[in-house]
Amino acid sequence: MLLTGDHGYALFDDFRRECPAQYINAGIAEQNMVGMAAGLARAGFRPFVYGLSAFIPVRVVEQIKLDIAHDQLPVVLIGDGAGFVYSHLGTSHQSTEDIACTRAIPDLSVYSPADRFELTACMDMAYQAKAPVYLRMGKSDRGDVHAAVPQARVGSLLAARPGQAGEIAFIATGSLVRTAMDIAAGTYPDAAVWSAPFIKPIDSKQVTAICAQSQAIVVLEEHSVLGGLGSVIAEIASEFAPVRILRVGVQDRFSQHCGTYEYLLKEHGLDRPAIEQRIRDFLTTI
Repeated sequence: MLLTGDHGYALFDDFRRECPAQYINAGIAEQNMVGMAAGLARAGFRPFVYGLSAFIPVRVVEQIKLDIAHDQLPVVLIGDGAGFVYSHLGTSHQSTEDIACTRAIPDLSVYSPADRFELTACMDMAYQAKAPVYLRMGKSDRGDVHAAVPQARVGSLLAARPGQAGEIAFIATGSLVRTAMDIAAGTYPDAAVWSAPFIKPIDSKQVTAICAQSQAIVVLEEHSVLGGLGSVIAEIASEFAPVRILRVGVQDRFSQHCGTYEYLLKEHGLDRPAIEQRIRDFLTTI
């Protein structure tokens, strides 16, 4: 079953035509929609709940926690437009706290694919999991990271760009994986770039090995630096492989202005020149 909160009519036209009995437009009532999905899951259906990530999951955290995750119901929650993609619509539609909100909920997995190929893999694994999953989509389409659907297992980091053990390694998720690859290729040719399509669970042994082989780790995400991927990596490293970590993400503030997606990346220091300068400054302290 596909449930949506009054979103994406053109997006779902083909699905509605092919599977009219498996589509429910719940209207602008996201809390009710999540409760409906929980009921459908109990009745044996496999609900996929689609909405903007500012609403799914941020508006419905309580319902996700109590109606779905508490009883480990097989519901896949899809948050579209994560980060600053809905830039002109302002803070109400910009989602930079969704990972932090969801990764603290027990028994809820958090996926964050970087391109269409990782999305395919994540969708397949979310369906196979038969458990609660939040799947975060950035929608900015920064370009392919992989040439085909990667062979992945839940929790693993994927090699987006090969590299050697040494001064620096990149770990990124979502839209900033492509940026990390471009920066590495242009300035740090020996640096590996790892994509993290799985925020929770994540392979702590693999993260530890990456940290142990590097003098510094740069983590990039279009999400708050509080509670996101950077926090995950720092938590693991502090316990198993202490290393200097630069967390590149959204600082503890709201956007000052509306504008284009590219404008907001620049305002928050997530455009390529700003990130490169932060890395240079960071490396001088090591």
